[in-house]
Amino acid sequence: MSRFFKLLRYLGPYKWNVVQNVLFNVLGAFFALFSFAMIIPFLQVLFENQPMVTEPMEFSFKTEYFFHTLNYLLSKVMLTYGKPMAMVMVSVMVVFFSLLKNGFLYLANYTLAPVRAYTVRDIRREIYHKIIRLPLSYYSEARKGDVMARISNDVQEIEASIMSSLQMVFRDPLTIIIYMSFLMATNWQLTLFVLLILPVSGLLIGRIARNLRKKSFRGQQRLGTVMSVIEETLTGLRIIKGFNGEDQMESRFGDANNRFARMMKRIMRRRQLAGPLSEFMGTIVLMLLMAYGGWLVLSGQNGMTSESLIFFLVVFSQVITPVKNFSNAWFSIQKGMASVDRVDELLDADERIVEVPNPIPVKDFTDAIEFKNVTFRYDEEDVVKDVNLKIRKGQLIALVGKSGAGKSTLVDLLPRFMDPVNGEVLLDGVSLKEYSLKDLRNLMGIVSQDSILFNDSFYNNISFGAVDPDPSSVDEAARVANAMEFIMETPDGMEESVGDGGNKLSGGQKQRISIARAVMANPPILILDEATSSLDTESERVVQDAIEHLMKNRTSIVIAHRLSTIKNADLIVVLDEGRIVEQGRHEELVMIEGGVYQRLHSMQSF
Repeated sequence: MSRFFKLLRYLGPYKWNVVQNVLFNVLGAFFALFSFAMIIPFLQVLFENQPMVTEPMEFSFKTEYFFHTLNYLLSKVMLTYGKPMAMVMVSVMVVFFSLLKNGFLYLANYTLAPVRAYTVRDIRREIYHKIIRLPLSYYSEARKGDVMARISNDVQEIEASIMSSLQMVFRDPLTIIIYMSFLMATNWQLTLFVLLILPVSGLLIGRIARNLRKKSFRGQQRLGTVMSVIEETLTGLRIIKGFNGEDQMESRFGDANNRFARMMKRIMRRRQLAGPLSEFMGTIVLMLLMAYGGWLVLSGQNGMTSESLIFFLVVFSQVITPVKNFSNAWFSIQKGMASVDRVDELLDADERIVEVPNPIPVKDFTDAIEFKNVTFRYDEEDVVKDVNLKIRKGQLIALVGKSGAGKSTLVDLLPRFMDPVNGEVLLDGVSLKEYSLKDLRNLMGIVSQDSILFNDSFYNNISFGAVDPDPSSVDEAARVANAMEFIMETPDGMEESVGDGGNKLSGGQKQRISIARAVMANPPILILDEATSSLDTESERVVQDAIEHLMKNRTSIVIAHRLSTIKNADLIVVLDEGRIVEQGRHEELVMIEGGVYQRLHSMQSF
């Protein structure tokens, strides 16, 4: 039940739309009743059983008053204009009441439209807000395709469930209550008979829906697997084609797709059983009602007439529709609850990287960055182990070591992409956790090995993150990064799109745009994560020149595989299996016999 109320929480901002929807549905149900009520006088006129009523009745909230007044008006018309005109009058009233009924139903759906559109928007916004705040370590375990499935398909399932819950909680119960109250006032014996039979169908439907939620959860998980394969295919298309892996990937996708389809087949079959089952049960109840009501008419008990029985059956047939909708809504809600579970699983994920209350604002640093007894692990094994390191302002620090030594993880602790599990990182003697997260990251510019560009213009990629950027500053950043020349060679210059992930550019050009973005941010601390390792010699020379311009008058932390690029570093830190094993200047480290740095240097020299 708590999950159900979680589903309804999304309706909170639109409660007035919900109130209007309920009101218009109630009015629609009332006018539907009035149009059905005209059946009795129509049949009475047709079969010449219409009683003449010459005196009006004192007003009261009873069905007796409604029928008496209707018969009084009809009698006046029959006495004045004859029976044909009376039938015309009844027909016009039916059309009029039908117009009001359908008009109010349209208004009910009209007020519901913003709820449908904006709840989906709100859920997606909440999920996206969470996605960009989860730590990078979360995505080392979660599949991107599964996250995409949650923000797309699961959200649509929740939207369908919200609409179904709106019907199940507000519209259909009220409609059933209105109709059943009217039927009770018309003939309480027949109505009581109905109330004794209807719960049987509810029990049957409840038994079928019991495990639908569990199956739906597994179905959404399998859709996440399908989306993951698609995401990996689009990302690795060059490798797939280059290694003739099309058949292998098609087989992998086909397997995931078939498993999802088989699960959805079982879910759909169970879900589609709700409508036919409820209709069949309704037919059984209707036939039993006709038999019992016919016996009351023929036996002359309870004052039941043939016209009253037909009217009762017509109104009861309208109860079957909301009862059927109620059962369908229950199935839809059970399916949607599985999506709520999956979305909540993402929304409840531990963000870990959070600000303290009243964080310290910081615009610059004056002394040093210090790692004190820092340890970090992703799962069980420590990636960074008991690291102690001090980086003075203005220094150029190089981190070297074999792949997997913990270099990238160590620098990821500076902008607080992750937090250490033991020890702490200090900036000017204060723990990074005490600072404003936004201010802290404003101090740092990052140029990584993989140039991350967005499918946007050169201008927007270079000025990314800047508030109201100055065009002249963007141009200057491009010039410093040696990127202005190739930008101006494109048809639209700065407004030219770089393509999806920068695929319209070469590796060196993408890297120079990344450097221009860092120049534009003008950070006092610069992090270069193997920024030239994937480039050819000519591109590396151009990019290295841009990097040297960028590093002037900044504190720089460089991760490098090519030792030739960091010979002039103020301090070289050698990492091995997460620990600092050597540190010093290039000239000192190459002299250490049997040292890690000497071995790396010898291999690259050879």
